[in-house]
Amino acid sequence: MTKLMQIMAGAKHGGAEAFFTRLAPALTRAGVEQEIVIRRNPDRAAALRAAGLSPLEFRLGGSFDFASAHQLKRAARRFEPDIVLTWMNRATAFAPTGPHVSAARLGGYYKVENYRQCDHLIGNTQDICKYLMNAGWPKARIHYIANFVDSTPSPPVDRAMFDTPEDAPLLLAMGRLHVNKGFDTLVEAMRDVPAAYLWIAGEGPLRERLERRAAQCGVTERVRFLGWRDDGPALLAAANAFVCSSRHEPLGNVVLEAWAHDCPVIAVESEGPGALIEHGRTGLLTPIDDSSALARAISRAISEPDLRRDLAGAGKDAFRADFTEDAVVTRYLEFFDAVTG
Repeated sequence: MTKLMQIMAGAKHGGAEAFFTRLAPALTRAGVEQEIVIRRNPDRAAALRAAGLSPLEFRLGGSFDFASAHQLKRAARRFEPDIVLTWMNRATAFAPTGPHVSAARLGGYYKVENYRQCDHLIGNTQDICKYLMNAGWPKARIHYIANFVDSTPSPPVDRAMFDTPEDAPLLLAMGRLHVNKGFDTLVEAMRDVPAAYLWIAGEGPLRERLERRAAQCGVTERVRFLGWRDDGPALLAAANAFVCSSRHEPLGNVVLEAWAHDCPVIAVESEGPGALIEHGRTGLLTPIDDSSALARAISRAISEPDLRRDLAGAGKDAFRADFTEDAVVTRYLEFFDAVTG
């Protein structure tokens, strides 16, 4: 079986970081022997240890962090991996050289020159793979492997925790409070959906600006900023619909999570959601930065329970077909066999 070293030097929170924390234990369950290296992060380390892994924690700082580079080289010599899999730019810059296969997993449209030392690149969307090919990366060394999300059901969060009426239509959005996520458009759309409440689960640099925008739009009493949460399934179980308002979203893990938990999806037609969702069947799509169109789609979903049921059912079918743990882990195992055979 493959000996795999994975290196994650990502941020405290993020979609790639959350998926890494799901994938590493899943590969261990599938029989892959792993050495896990992460940037120091007590919460991530605790989650990995709880799943039976023993991560190495290095500083993995800037370009002058020579100590981490030496630590990684020693770890690789000791472990003797068949494959070193790095996650995004920083981890790839620290990756040790050696007789192993070097691969990187990309969840965005990163500069290809940052991956010159890699033998293979994994894109988690077909569009990212197309981008890599158009940037000159050899097609035979590009591999599409999607993400999976946890589909374990959870009891709904008590709406009273966030001062939300039980009978009110409830919308949920999740993600970092960053300009790319388009939460300003969603807050503006709430002006035209007067019956609905909105929960935004996430934190980031735009929180104060978004709170001010909610006040300017007169929707403060119906918008709740929940901060970072680790109970996405419970939030989805409490919501009537999930809204992804991202201007830029390479994949859209949040869409997969909503599908997995039977929550109908309304999304802006950015890269990932636009590729994932079949409009009118697995979700409703609206133009980017169009708060009026987003409000109309939300109002339609709120007023048509049969539509919400049908969207949720078709979304769950799409999830089961391509985005379960078994399906994605199988593709990773096939990739490992192909590049080491």
